[in-house]
Amino acid sequence: MKLQFGMARPELDYRHRPAVFGIAERDGLIACVQIKRDASPAYYDLPGGAIEGEETEAQALAREFTEETGLSVSAVDRLTEASQYFVRTDGEALNNVCAFWIMQIEARHPERQQEQDHKLVWLTPQEALSKVRHDAHAWAISCWLRQKARHQETAFLAEP
Repeated sequence: MKLQFGMARPELDYRHRPAVFGIAERDGLIACVQIKRDASPAYYDLPGGAIEGEETEAQALAREFTEETGLSVSAVDRLTEASQYFVRTDGEALNNVCAFWIMQIEARHPERQQEQDHKLVWLTPQEALSKVRHDAHAWAISCWLRQKARHQETAFLAEP
């Protein structure tokens, strides 16, 4: 059984949408996108989105990161998965079936960013936990923080 976030409204037909999102860290901050459309308030997501055609999760995530942030990234490790019911700003009801990956930043290419309503922002993990719009994204950030703490603890215990 997969972890499911959000509440499905019975009057809506939710489209199953395979998706992938990533956590990329730089100097203790994580990459997020601030999305501002029309007169709606801005919201925050982890970079990522739908898997298209025959793409692998890693391929989709590399493409989405570049389109949304201008960052070139590579997949390091699949962290967790969770689904999220939500209604898009255009009214479409989706159930994002999400994989979450830890990403390595390779380069910055601002000219390759295609989604002009997305702005790359660097947030502390605590800020990101409180600002991301989807509980599934907050769950992934929490999993990442726990994994990071375990690695630091293991490294500390291994020191002579």
